[in-house]
Amino acid sequence: QVRLVESGGGLVQAGGSLRLSCAASGRIFRIYDMGWYRQAPGKQRELVAVITNGGTTNYADSVKGRFTISRDNAKNSVYLQMNSLKPEDTAVYYCNVEWMDYTLVKQPDWGQGTQVTVSS
Repeated sequence: QVRLVESGGGLVQAGGSLRLSCAASGRIFRIYDMGWYRQAPGKQRELVAVITNGGTTNYADSVKGRFTISRDNAKNSVYLQMNSLKPEDTAVYYCNVEWMDYTLVKQPDWGQGTQVTVSS
């Protein structure tokens, strides 16, 4: 199983910025898609952004133009730069990684989540 360690969450005022990081470690043969999801209280978990191992990105409409996802394949890491934050961005943010182990089994895994709180 892969270990995903997230960091960078916190409390910020509306209009501010935060940068989330997620590093994967373990017996990883290859990493495919890496993404960020979020879950607000009383709501379902939703996709925020995803990046393929080729660098193609996709964003939720609600964050386009404000958030940027990136990855460092050498470090097995994915990042989410969040600018112009709004109170409605408040949620627990989860890293998701699709990876393959040395038995060539492809599987997804989730980070433990990091809280992002945006005050108005």
